[in-house]
Amino acid sequence: MLVLAALLAASPAPAGSVVRLVVIGDSLTAGYGLEQDDGLVPQLGRWLEANGAPPVELVNMGVSGDTTAGGRARLGWALAEGADAVILALGGNDVLRGIDPAESRANLTAMLADLAGRGLPVLLVGMAAPANYGPDYKRAFDSIYPTLAEEYGTLLDPFILAGITGNPALFQEDGLHPNAEGVARIVRRMGPLVLDLVERAGR
Repeated sequence: MLVLAALLAASPAPAGSVVRLVVIGDSLTAGYGLEQDDGLVPQLGRWLEANGAPPVELVNMGVSGDTTAGGRARLGWALAEGADAVILALGGNDVLRGIDPAESRANLTAMLADLAGRGLPVLLVGMAAPANYGPDYKRAFDSIYPTLAEEYGTLLDPFILAGITGNPALFQEDGLHPNAEGVARIVRRMGPLVLDLVERAGR
């Protein structure tokens, strides 16, 4: 697992003012198939710095292959060193395995309830089910993220791959994982939401 700590500031910040932002996800946040600097978390760090974010420490807790169940099981460990805010980006592997959307919803609900209990602001990053599972599955799965974001008052990015799906030039050879340019486009779209999350962290 890659753990990246990037202090982003144009000038030294007062002690204790750095926002610790933990990113909990799967291969899409872990940077599968990419050079270390090309992954989502490193690129997001550079985007935040370039766009005037306050000092941020980004901690990449992305685990390739992880499901919502796996994320739920390791949530306490992922937050063991502390956090001021969380990006929660799980669900892609649930879809690949055809896991019952009710199970995915239950796992994400448990995680959001835990994070709410800790008083941590969250950016919930969604996934979309493919049409080949049928309309009922897709409807049930796709509704998870907006429903839970409203229920728990989180920020929401409905679909992590929005704007790049259907463009093979933005994906690696497996057709599932974005390449460096695909990640860059995700970061440019997601960046303003992350800035909002940092503000919600109360620093």
